[in-house]
Amino acid sequence: QVRLSESGGDSVQVGGSLKLACEISGLTWAKYTVAWFRQAPGKEREGVAGFYTGAASIYYANSVKGRFTISQDHKNTVYLQMDTVQPEDTALYYCAASPSLPKSLYAGPWNSADFTYWGQGTQVTVSS
Repeated sequence: QVRLSESGGDSVQVGGSLKLACEISGLTWAKYTVAWFRQAPGKEREGVAGFYTGAASIYYANSVKGRFTISQDHKNTVYLQMDTVQPEDTALYYCAASPSLPKSLYAGPWNSADFTYWGQGTQVTVSS
């Protein structure tokens, strides 16, 4: 059984940092993409950062480039380092897995339907 479990969400002040973690278990794909999405109240879910294991390639949404960093350790945990956070970063953050590299990650716009498995989400709140 595939399971994605996010953690690390918290309240943080503007300009601060936060590190989210996504623990992945049960995934048997040889190559796959793990991505972070977020959804703010009243807004559509949007892609934030993605990592494709087949080529170690990384993708970021323009809104977070230079501020967020996605990484993966050897224990199947994917991290999202969030620096210089802004109020617009407030959202429920999800990690998701796809058995391929979705074209939407490099051609845009990101499509959540390309991802098969999802976690339950972790809340990030940025206050001024």
